[in-house]
Amino acid sequence: MILSLALLESNRLSMLCYYLIMVLSDRDIRARLKLDLEISPFDDSCIQPSSVDLHLGDNFLVFDTHSQTVIDTKKKVDRIMKKIIIKDDEPIIIHPREFILATTIERIKFPNDLVGRLDGKSSLGRIGLVIHSTAGFFDPGFEGQATLEISNLANLPIALYKGMKICQMSFMQLSSPAQFPYGHKNLKSHYQNQKNTVGSNLNSVWGKK
Repeated sequence: MILSLALLESNRLSMLCYYLIMVLSDRDIRARLKLDLEISPFDDSCIQPSSVDLHLGDNFLVFDTHSQTVIDTKKKVDRIMKKIIIKDDEPIIIHPREFILATTIERIKFPNDLVGRLDGKSSLGRIGLVIHSTAGFFDPGFEGQATLEISNLANLPIALYKGMKICQMSFMQLSSPAQFPYGHKNLKSHYQNQKNTVGSNLNSVWGKK
């Protein structure tokens, strides 16, 4: 009986926390930008009803498939990737079933009580472009540019350009500020303060710094 009451109380607390976690509206995003959320550079016209549009940067990382036959998760991947930088009005072409890493122009700094969710633009999804394959979640305390995991699911190549709207970031309110936000000395925060396109640090999947 006591155990049942404890479980019931636990479920009530879980539901309360669920309802306390909210996606910020446009007015709340603007309010937090004046308070402790940072996006740079920032244009107010990029605020949508519950998200902020972000733009594609000019540098990319692609796998060198000609010299490598396997991606070994116990080895550094920077040795098998090459960097590409595009000029203004110069496209980067993503071929069918090709995967590349890219970056946003914007740098974002999250306060300790907000998390971010990054999603692709619907118009790009409708031509087969996946903007973030898996890691679309940004922890409270994260600071840096967002690295994008882009794939082309279409049957034709897709041309992308520097400065185009590429994705959107929404923000969710935590039930309370994180005790150890991203970048805290107690954590192994591999991508804090990342600049430009940053490749995978596979040490994280092996519990290494």
